[in-house]
Amino acid sequence: MTSIAAAGTFRLGDRMVNRMGYGAMQLAGSGAFGPPKDRAEAIAVLREAVAAGVNHIDTSDYYGPYVVNQIIREALHPYPRDLTIVTKVGARRGDDASWLPAQSPADLTAAVHDNLRNLGLDVLDVVNFRVMGSGMGRAEGSIAEQFSTLAKLREQGLIRHLGISNATSAQIAEGRAIGDVICVQNFYNLAHREDDAMIGELAAQGIAYVPFFPLGGFSPLQSDTLSAEAKKLAATPMQVALAWLLKRAPNILLIPGTSSRAHLRENLAAATLQLSDKVVARLNTIGG
Repeated sequence: MTSIAAAGTFRLGDRMVNRMGYGAMQLAGSGAFGPPKDRAEAIAVLREAVAAGVNHIDTSDYYGPYVVNQIIREALHPYPRDLTIVTKVGARRGDDASWLPAQSPADLTAAVHDNLRNLGLDVLDVVNFRVMGSGMGRAEGSIAEQFSTLAKLREQGLIRHLGISNATSAQIAEGRAIGDVICVQNFYNLAHREDDAMIGELAAQGIAYVPFFPLGGFSPLQSDTLSAEAKKLAATPMQVALAWLLKRAPNILLIPGTSSRAHLRENLAAATLQLSDKVVARLNTIGG
């Protein structure tokens, strides 16, 4: 089994986590809606990930909705002591699988309690507030009311740590003025690098940066340069893309997702893939 220790660790709140983690979104049905085609395989994926050393799992109760968290509970509860489960609030799913804002204080409070119940926890390790924009875009504006609501729930002992997802630099600063922000989860990968400067700023502050859709998301990364470099390294393009992220900055934590054990093994193997500075320089020409 692949050792993910080669990717190193980073402090997430009060715990050290392996930088190679796992994103659970794909354990639901198509478009993260409804039940999986193969629930037994979904459970097996989670158990194999943890057995391989993954101790950082990203999820949300709006995956399914509720389905993914219930599968995590079935597969892993009682949880290993070193496992950190990070969830998100701020959205809900429509009956047509649409993604809808759910950002009032009442919505956020209900979402925290839903996550606690479906995960079988008394306290959530980390809760990210998901700022809702258009598609993968970010929405400007204050998050003070929403983040203050989550900070109060933290004071009540329902949440250990707070983070922000899909946020601008101004929103991160606003959140930090209200309560400690231990992680930022934004859209970032080899081809989409809007947050290049932000990553360095967060690293200097000891804040984790967790790219969502690290392999492109619903439209997987495609690049002749990426394919050529992968061929030279006897690796897959997606493994090279993950290895590039690990080399990009020490505060980057990866959460590639999959519903297949074979694909999980492929993703985890990226932890041991070493990229030379020359390879990185060529890969850097892909995006910006």
